[in-house]
Amino acid sequence: MKPRMRDVAEKCGVSETTVSHAINGTKQVSAKTRAKIEQAMLELQFFRDSHARRLARGHSDFLGLIISDIENPFFPSVIKAFENGAVANGYEILLCTTNYDPERIEQSFRKMIENKCPGVAVMTSQTNSRMATMLAENGIAAVFLDSNGHDKLKSNIRLNYARGATETVHYLHNLGHRHFALVAGPQNRPSHLAYKKAVLTALADFELKPHLIVANNDIVSGELAVQKLMTEKKLPTAVLCSSDLTAISVVRTLTACGLRVPADVSVVGVDDIPFAELNQPPLTTVRVPRQNLGSLALETLRTMLEQNSEKGIEAVLDTELVIRGSTALAKQD
Repeated sequence: MKPRMRDVAEKCGVSETTVSHAINGTKQVSAKTRAKIEQAMLELQFFRDSHARRLARGHSDFLGLIISDIENPFFPSVIKAFENGAVANGYEILLCTTNYDPERIEQSFRKMIENKCPGVAVMTSQTNSRMATMLAENGIAAVFLDSNGHDKLKSNIRLNYARGATETVHYLHNLGHRHFALVAGPQNRPSHLAYKKAVLTALADFELKPHLIVANNDIVSGELAVQKLMTEKKLPTAVLCSSDLTAISVVRTLTACGLRVPADVSVVGVDDIPFAELNQPPLTTVRVPRQNLGSLALETLRTMLEQNSEKGIEAVLDTELVIRGSTALAKQD
């Protein structure tokens, strides 16, 4: 026979109501009594009823995390940092992936509402104001990535691509590069748009304009971009890519075409995923601090929830250039 709450109460010499308050957090219970109850639960192998707990408190112990693609190596570090922070503070996480599918994005938001998550980190940029409003109307605190500012129950983390892009362009310019190509990712993703804008601005400071190629797939796009560049009369000496996956594909395709990286062409990525350092040659890249992103998303939610504040927060994470072996002095004509 499974142990009941009554059994826990009798073992501790307290009322069932006290046990319920300790389990559900619905009323203050002394640390000493709470410790006795938790020890009794352990000895009796009594397990909390999460559904009943959710009903008693009006919300769950889950913090939601919505990401784009579980196979994208950008996200594991974000997930790990977010989960570690959540568990350390008594939460669990409810993870949803969207696969860049508008229908699945909306389903993910609905799942967070249906499971009464008190807070959600939306680490995908393919959302809209209606979805943010939907969370706010249900009293759910949310932190978005590269969204349009902060609002009621809505915080935003903005990645400062300008710093990393400016460092990259200045570094390559000092190496003698004057002929650039920019392989920009899908233009319906704010992160790719932000990086493209930052690169164009940095190049404009030197009165330079890159050969712009807009791609729709991180891996395939590198191959297609090189194929387009090979048809040009003058090959760029430096190729800037809006993701490491694209940059790795560019390096591989350039090599297959008989060109040397970085002796003939320098290549730079964005993100600093684990594969970047393992690439041959190791990839110069604009590092996005993914662990910091996951931790900041968690701490932003905690601040909103624990201060019981509906006021959103605007936070900024800097990017930075990491120099490795895929960049060198520009090849002289």
